[in-house]
Amino acid sequence: MQNETTRIAFLVAIATLIFLLVPVFLILYIRSYNRHKKNHFLEKQNMQQKFESEILQTRIEVQDQTMQSIAAELHDNVGQLLSLTTLTLNSVNLNDGEKAKKKIDNSLALVNKSIKELRELAKLLHGEQLVENGIGHAIDQEINWLSKAGKYELEVNNQLIDLQITSPDKDLIILRLLQEIINNIIKHAHAKHIQINAYLDKNVLHLKVAEDGIGFDPVEMKGKKTGMGLNSIYKRMEMINGKLVLNSAPEEGTSLTIEIPYP
Repeated sequence: MQNETTRIAFLVAIATLIFLLVPVFLILYIRSYNRHKKNHFLEKQNMQQKFESEILQTRIEVQDQTMQSIAAELHDNVGQLLSLTTLTLNSVNLNDGEKAKKKIDNSLALVNKSIKELRELAKLLHGEQLVENGIGHAIDQEINWLSKAGKYELEVNNQLIDLQITSPDKDLIILRLLQEIINNIIKHAHAKHIQINAYLDKNVLHLKVAEDGIGFDPVEMKGKKTGMGLNSIYKRMEMINGKLVLNSAPEEGTSLTIEIPYP
């Protein structure tokens, strides 16, 4: 009988302990859950702030690239056209009517060409509006500026011109990525031919740029902190959950393929 009483007392003690411990564990679980929830919120908020900061930095870089393009265009193209117009008009001899008319006509043609170039510059000044018009138009504008250099044979397949959907933040980053790639080609590649393909397939935007320049060792270059801006490109690809495929070898050219969930 005493053993039975002891066993019952023991079971009651165990039940009481469990009854007391369950609320404690429940409180600890709730506190732990709330702490994780708070940390998750702070982490998410921090990621959002980093994303917004990167978008702002990208916008500044796009604007800076725009200003550089405008400065180069004013100096190399519009400035030369206006100087040539001035020289032509200064050489007009009104006593020779036929030659004077021909030179004035040539001057008018130069002025009209200058006006056309200035209109193109005006479009470039509205860089953000260009992105708002769609990534296809932004890519097309960059290709137009590249073609004006007259240094490369361009093969372009831009299927994004008539794209009906947009993603302004992603479009801005994609535009900046293309600018960085083109700048790398101009500065380092010594290429003669550039191929650019852009299209959308199954909600994934594909952008491929290939050139026949001197190439490089991707493994060696990726290890360098400042190598050709590749770290910046990889960083921005991660930010928008994109995928970058880089193929290159010395003396065999380079190809970069970008795949981004879109929109």
